[in-house]
Amino acid sequence: MIENLVRENIKKLKPYISARDEYSDGILLDANENSLGSTYCENELELNRYPDPHQKDLKNIIGKYFKITLENLFFGVGSDEIIDLLIRIFCEPAKDKIIILDPTYGMYKVACDINNVEAVSVSLDQDFQIDHNLIQKHYDEKVKIIFLCSPNNPTGNLINKKDILKLCSLNTIIVVDEAYMDFAEENSLLKEVEQFENLVVLRTFSKAWGLAGIRLGFCAANPEIIKYLFKVKAPYNINTLTRSAAKNAIENFEKKDQFVKEIIEEREKLFTELNKIPQVEKVFLSSANYILFKIKDAKIVQKKLAEKGIVIRDRSNYNMLENCLRVTIGTKKENEILVEKLKNLYEEN
Repeated sequence: MIENLVRENIKKLKPYISARDEYSDGILLDANENSLGSTYCENELELNRYPDPHQKDLKNIIGKYFKITLENLFFGVGSDEIIDLLIRIFCEPAKDKIIILDPTYGMYKVACDINNVEAVSVSLDQDFQIDHNLIQKHYDEKVKIIFLCSPNNPTGNLINKKDILKLCSLNTIIVVDEAYMDFAEENSLLKEVEQFENLVVLRTFSKAWGLAGIRLGFCAANPEIIKYLFKVKAPYNINTLTRSAAKNAIENFEKKDQFVKEIIEEREKLFTELNKIPQVEKVFLSSANYILFKIKDAKIVQKKLAEKGIVIRDRSNYNMLENCLRVTIGTKKENEILVEKLKNLYEEN
């Protein structure tokens, strides 16, 4: 099935063979590196050497932590690189189509536009769940990928797992972005890639792990899909410093767990406080590290808060999200200041 969905030029592609594909031990005089060492001396990292293009180090430590078979793993420069690669692998420019379940993360549409692939917006239902009947109305053989996010960004809700897996019956690649699943881990579909060959699950270290600055994401998928991702990626896409930071983070996973615990506690407090503000029309339930809420004159509110040094995201232009703002869960103090400033906006008028 997977082979039939892959672009013909990708099937025929002869990938670049790097020096480290063939040899990684011994006296390495084959890659025009600086054999004397590196100007970076901290942590005793061998920054004068190219990193392993097969990502064995990351696969071993992260595969063990998440309990994922190594053949099902691939790492990218954030999830964004993987999103782009999947489009390049499966979609013929100006010919194929991708379905995006809206409202959701804007990068899916951007990546489609960059690759000259038509993005078909299909609305989630009023509860921000999958509307299978609506998908069927837009689905045809030109649809090569369906993108969705769970917990969904910016609404914060989990997408029903059975509904997601039902999509896997379609002859297309189903990409589930779980960037925020660390806050609702029991709902992850990571293990389901072993049963559904067209399912791809994205994860990131940018959120709960607090590593947005290192730009590291990964996906779990059928080994056939992983093979194609390795075929088209840049030879050394994940640098040594990023790999070191990721491995260090996994070793300190208890700290991540504490972050998650505290963020969830603060999220529930903020949910309660926002509901107390009369001008807030609705606060949406969230399984992520942010809350979406609807408020009168959202654009004005967002700008006034920004003038007071409180920066949140205006999501009013998104499908179904008129007058909606999204706020990331901050520290206890930051959340208190947000609520205070928000209340003061109306007291000043």
